Amino acid sequence: MKEVIRAGVIGVGYLGRFHARIYNDMEGVDLVGVADTDRQTADRVASEYDTRALYDPMDLLDEVDVVSVVVPTSLHRQVAIPYLEKGIHMLLEKPVASTLDDAKLIVETARKHGATLQIGHLERFNAGIMALADQVNEPRFIEAHRLGPFVERATDVDVVTDLMIHDIDIILSLVGDKLTSISATGTPVLTDHVDIANARLEFANGAVANVTASRVSNKKFRRIRVFGRNSYRAINFVDQQLEVAYPGKTPEGQNFPEIVYETHSISPTQPLDAELAHFIDVVRRGGRPLVTGEDGMEALRVAMLVTDIIDASNAD
Repeated sequence: MKEVIRAGVIGVGYLGRFHARIYNDMEGVDLVGVADTDRQTADRVASEYDTRALYDPMDLLDEVDVVSVVVPTSLHRQVAIPYLEKGIHMLLEKPVASTLDDAKLIVETARKHGATLQIGHLERFNAGIMALADQVNEPRFIEAHRLGPFVERATDVDVVTDLMIHDIDIILSLVGDKLTSISATGTPVLTDHVDIANARLEFANGAVANVTASRVSNKKFRRIRVFGRNSYRAINFVDQQLEVAYPGKTPEGQNFPEIVYETHSISPTQPLDAELAHFIDVVRRGGRPLVTGEDGMEALRVAMLVTDIIDASNAD
């Protein structure tokens, strides 16, 4: 890879403009342009970061070495495939696609043409989750809650695709074994889609996960608890506190050890900065990104199964 990497961003709405900012500030990266079909949006972001504004997603094809694709999920296949066919390395926002067929095509195209494909499951780069992943060994039971107030965003999809998919991806990465069973329930509250949902995931190694997501709660609450062999760990996403419990020494004259409780403050980082830095580092050095195209496809597959089960239950 050349010394200076040419980067572009396709889709510079709410999230895409942050991609543009980070690339613009990154050493060894040249933000050569931003593309958006909304001309005013493209012009504004390009002006802010002193780069070119383009209005057709394909206008960056011959200009970049890497690209962030931050367009609506329904457009992922249409936008991603031409870039991957040219071997352009890509950070594709989650979910990887709107259908499993599209996801498979995107992943296979990247593999065929030697393009790095990283899926934007941002929570994997949360400092608390990274600390948790480093410490967890053989999880047996995982409980995840992702609750928040209603906001008029992503209401064209259900809460599973919008929010729960984050925790599905985290759980799949922590357990690392085949999923064998899913049960789920959910209901619409404010939109035409499911707004609150719960799923139980069972794995071949005996691990079980219970996942709840809501976008109609009165306050934000995000927490994962992991029960492992002789240990318990929990991360609170909001205050970045890692709670740990494990057996200590057995006091003289007693039959069981004391339980040691610890609370560790996690040094906060900006997950998107960490995600893009990792992406560029993988492009420079080679290897596999933390969240591969296959990871994104599996998270999408499980999320769709959860949604299908809920829809079937609600149709009865």
